[in-house]
Amino acid sequence: MQFQTIDISLQEEYNRLFALTPQPVSDYSFTNVWGWSQEYGLEIAFHQGLAWIRQDRPQKGYWAPVGDWNVDWAGLLDSFPRPAEFIRVPEKLAHAWQDSLPGLQVYEAREHWDYLYSVPELIALKGNKWHKKKNLYNQFVKNNAYTYVPLDRKHIEFALGLQTEWCLWKECEDSQTLEAENQVVVRVFNAWEKLQGLFGAGIMVNGNMAAFTVAEALPDHTLLIHFEKGCPKHKGVYQAMNSLFLQNSAPDFEIVNREQDMGDPGLQKAKESYHPIGFLKKYWVVIK
Repeated sequence: MQFQTIDISLQEEYNRLFALTPQPVSDYSFTNVWGWSQEYGLEIAFHQGLAWIRQDRPQKGYWAPVGDWNVDWAGLLDSFPRPAEFIRVPEKLAHAWQDSLPGLQVYEAREHWDYLYSVPELIALKGNKWHKKKNLYNQFVKNNAYTYVPLDRKHIEFALGLQTEWCLWKECEDSQTLEAENQVVVRVFNAWEKLQGLFGAGIMVNGNMAAFTVAEALPDHTLLIHFEKGCPKHKGVYQAMNSLFLQNSAPDFEIVNREQDMGDPGLQKAKESYHPIGFLKKYWVVIK
């Protein structure tokens, strides 16, 4: 198996295989795989009709293969050194491996579970459970003369400006996680015209961008949110960005995937406050 650098020129071949994947989870969109490749030391190999991803840091291991999973797993996985460790393995594949491979150890990777939400619920914000979110949304709309704009090249420059300011507010330099994410956001924006399927929007207030969202459609027609950032000076800006984006740019989707919490308690609390309707579970698998 010949692993190589994940270059943006590989996205067509990769996306063809990703469209065949029975359970597409957020980690495996090409934007995520390519965008985070430098931070995780990711490499890719195309072998036996599948895309295999190898990770070098912070720990060595493999990700789940991308493509049609209706294959002879025992034969394919024989070539991996033992023990072979696979991370971010979607639930359907973990179960398929358990059925066909003896001596498998499977562990829940809760920090990698994708949060799923109802698009109609997030647009309407109706009912008691949404009272706080709706109130914050209304405060922003009432107190700001805002403009909703698509993320084209012109407005991406404003989004990059907001990202820089956001990192100053959050002191990204003092957080390895936030600094890594900042590098990925900048990398994605700089390659905006080259990355397939990305779209997004922003909220402009007084000539500056107050919030932005970056998204794409997954092969199962769920909406994936990659990044969402807002200016803390505007109360309710996150609630407004979330709802306005779904209303204006993604009303035809039923489910939105807002990725994982990476085990961060604050992020977990924030994601749970939007009342997820389910999860895409992922596992750590060890083959001995």
